Amino acid sequence: MHEHPCLLRIEWADTESPAVGYLVVDRVLGGLAAGGTRIRRGVTLAEVEDLARTMSLKAAVHDTAVGGAKAAIDHDPAAPDVDDVLARFYRAMKPLLNGLWVTGEDLGVTQDQINDAVRRAGLQLSVDAALPRTGDAAGAARRVHAALAIRINGVALPDLVGGLGIAETVTTIWDRRGWDRREARAVIQGFGSMGGASALYLDQAGVRVIAVVDADGGIVNPNGLDVPELLAARSARGIVDRQALRPEDKQIARESWLTIDADVLIPAALSYVLDERNAGDVKARLVVEAANCPTTAQAEAILHERGVLVVPDFVANGAALKWWWATVTGEIEADGDQTIAAMRAHMRDLVGRGLAIADRENTSLRRAMMQIADANRARMGRRYGEWTELQPNELG
Repeated sequence: MHEHPCLLRIEWADTESPAVGYLVVDRVLGGLAAGGTRIRRGVTLAEVEDLARTMSLKAAVHDTAVGGAKAAIDHDPAAPDVDDVLARFYRAMKPLLNGLWVTGEDLGVTQDQINDAVRRAGLQLSVDAALPRTGDAAGAARRVHAALAIRINGVALPDLVGGLGIAETVTTIWDRRGWDRREARAVIQGFGSMGGASALYLDQAGVRVIAVVDADGGIVNPNGLDVPELLAARSARGIVDRQALRPEDKQIARESWLTIDADVLIPAALSYVLDERNAGDVKARLVVEAANCPTTAQAEAILHERGVLVVPDFVANGAALKWWWATVTGEIEADGDQTIAAMRAHMRDLVGRGLAIADRENTSLRRAMMQIADANRARMGRRYGEWTELQPNELG
């Protein structure tokens, strides 16, 4: 599935720091490609290409009429100049942000940082390129501004939607398999926006979150962690203040997360953390990919042979993309309750359809979901048009 060449690759070198950046456009549908911006020390062009291809799959399976793209900056996300670097990157990418590419938060960067950086680059929103598609660009912009301002218990709505989709994926599978979700024990590797929101909504759904892992290590309690307390003690970079732990909460080395006996494993941070060397150590019966590309193809094959169900990233973590697009187009309004209800219903339907295909055809969930993605993409391509080569006159 990752054999085709991407349409566009751009490498950028900052003039005021050692930072380098990449933008890859994999496919363009209806004149648009969508994909987040991440900031990570050591990120490579090959990684960004893989992520962009996955975004094309994500857009298709979630029936979102855009192609796939991804951007990344090789820089320390905690560096004091990171916001300046991001603004300069967006200034350089402004023609694409004006006419082709829509973006949002990803690993190492928040939506608030992105909002500020695009304004400094002379843009209104990180989804400016999509606004004309709606036929009412001003109305769409007002709707997005209003949605970005929504806070639920003090947390911005964009920081919650992705994790909501992860939790809904877990509970949909658990319920459809006839398992008791109250007996499910979940481990979450990564405690930023995606991992934290996943923990929040799993906890609310009655799933025991028994371990979370951040950059400082793991926190484990077989009886269940106090998720609201951990979230309250979490820094902007997803690090939990260990002073907030209870006596029964134990700390382990960060690398020991796969040794925890659990039913659900949620990699929610870095790519390629599950590979052929450690796939045999996974104890869970369900792996839900909250991060982008956390499992290599070899590892997924090993897990499938062992009977471990893997929900691929382009399905599990796609609620945020679906929400962005539904808000831009006016399918849903800028309303927290409506957003949560709509994304729950969407994820339940999509995951349920994929499970039905996988069970009927005795195949992996990835292959089943790719059937749905292929059918959606063909239909949307006929309606909106899909670029198979660059059209520079369309870039604004």
